[in-house]
Amino acid sequence: MRLVSSIAAVAVLALTTPAFAAGQAAAPSSAPQAAPAPAPAEEDDSPEEAAFEAKAEAFGERMEAMVAEMQAAAAQADKAKAKADLDALQAKYQAEVDAFAEAVNTFATSQAAPAEQVAIAMQRIKGIPLQARTEIEQAAAAPAAATPAQPQ
Repeated sequence: MRLVSSIAAVAVLALTTPAFAAGQAAAPSSAPQAAPAPAPAEEDDSPEEAAFEAKAEAFGERMEAMVAEMQAAAAQADKAKAKADLDALQAKYQAEVDAFAEAVNTFATSQAAPAEQVAIAMQRIKGIPLQARTEIEQAAAAPAAATPAQPQ
């Protein structure tokens, strides 16, 4: 279920790109341009960027752990217990997700990211536990629904 952690990574990476941080995409130019200048040497991350990247990596790892735990819970034969365990896992991880979304907000604001884009990223990040649970429950139900009845 790498999709969920990919969503988180995309949200994080979108916020850490220079174009996003500047609040604008590179605008295409219709005027002819001289030969492109050599690419500048990769700049070292600021301490703030490095700290945020470390938080983002840790967050991605936690989301992978969440998905693994949810998959195990959903695979239980006792569906009532599976639901209760999924409820508990979703609540457990939601607090971490909310804290990371606030860290994204703080970092993006410090990078002068557009408020609308930050709000969208925060909303997507905060929705990760529910989205993961929904996808996992659908995947767990799919094999049962796809199994044809045996003729007797």
